[in-house]
Amino acid sequence: MQRSISILRTLREKGHQAYLVGGCVRDVLLGHEPADYDLATSATPDEVMRIFPETYAVGAQFGVVLVPDSRAAAEDVASNVSTEPSDCRDVAGYVSAGATQTVEVATFRSDLGYSDGRHPDQVRFTKDPREDVQRRDFTINGLLLDPISNEVLDYVGGQQDLRAKIIRAIGDPERRFAEDKLRMLRAVRFAARFGYSIEPQTFAAIQKLAPQIHQVSRERVRDELTKMLIEGHARQAFLLLDETNLLREVLPEIEKMNGVEQPPQFHPEGDVFVHTLLLLENLPYPASSTLAWGALLHDVGKPPTFRVADRIRFDGHVDVGVKIAEEICHRLRFSNNDTEQIVALVANHMRFGHALQMSQSTLKRFLRMPRFEEHLDLHRLDCLGSHRDLTTYNFLREKLTQTPPADIRPTPLVTGDDLIAAGYAPGPRFKEILSAVEDGQLEGRLRNREEALELVKREFPPVEA
Repeated sequence: MQRSISILRTLREKGHQAYLVGGCVRDVLLGHEPADYDLATSATPDEVMRIFPETYAVGAQFGVVLVPDSRAAAEDVASNVSTEPSDCRDVAGYVSAGATQTVEVATFRSDLGYSDGRHPDQVRFTKDPREDVQRRDFTINGLLLDPISNEVLDYVGGQQDLRAKIIRAIGDPERRFAEDKLRMLRAVRFAARFGYSIEPQTFAAIQKLAPQIHQVSRERVRDELTKMLIEGHARQAFLLLDETNLLREVLPEIEKMNGVEQPPQFHPEGDVFVHTLLLLENLPYPASSTLAWGALLHDVGKPPTFRVADRIRFDGHVDVGVKIAEEICHRLRFSNNDTEQIVALVANHMRFGHALQMSQSTLKRFLRMPRFEEHLDLHRLDCLGSHRDLTTYNFLREKLTQTPPADIRPTPLVTGDDLIAAGYAPGPRFKEILSAVEDGQLEGRLRNREEALELVKREFPPVEA
């Protein structure tokens, strides 16, 4: 905050108005520590850049520049920001990607027209902060603060809505959402995060315009949904997504869980959607994004595999769920690494039901899956969202704690080179032989190389030419 105040003082010394603005003001008034501090000023981008020569213009055409804390920070920002024309709403992403010691400085402005539903057709700079706040999204984000006098400038009723715990669009809700459709998801996220209600007209506008969310890039939708999942209030966020009609637009596969019954002897909590919401409610805070998405998608294969036989069954729901999870991750532009982990969580979540019967070799291979802790966390959530029996979780947690890493992933007793030296011809048989040796090693039957080679000769005699 000190850096923000220093910049603010400098701007005022040069004859310009300057205030803290937006989410940081909201958080200060709520008694929370802001993640970052943004400034709004009457100075134009050119004037800001003359005052602070090391400023990087990430969105000058929209009146937005970043003021780094040093030349090194300026170079850091420059290396992480595209030189293509940017949208001022993307600046937060640039900051998190590059420089942590930067302050976003935005010129007071009004926006004229949003033909593409995201970028203003024309930006008009102004000297009046009243005009600037009118183009912002929600009243609780439209507050200005003078940190020197502690005076709050409230032209939109934001303080009253903070007290009443209401998310309300500034001005006409449909117009605000038409300017940037992502604001519909942001309304849901803020309402869930703070435990607020969405003002009726704002709520109705979201329901009406929900189908237009497809105009938003999939990356922006993904990032907003991820924030909902990891900010500690995922259950409420997804209930609101459902109520506002947004869920059927952004994640129809999750919306289809609604009303899909489960066998009560295994799932006394209710249908698949209720079960999934219970997992989201029990997510740790903070949670990794991959664990959160794994919890959301772990049963995504159940709706298309639902059938009633001797009881309700979901035959093959894991395999179907894997394919659906892959499609969702591809659609939302997840990285390859994140996709791999999310899909792995879906693919392996039912294996925990067999853990107590696994052989030592199978169990140890299970425990050494990449990022096994997340698999174990998902199993715990799955249990808490249904029968609440943590027997398997506790068994695996104890096993993981008490088993030395070298016992779970031991140095191989025999290699392919050893097999060749022993007269075996390279080929598909190698995998079977090496796997059998590793089984014996993991189960404690083979303690050294000599015993391993003896097993190989006994169980897999060389094939004569």
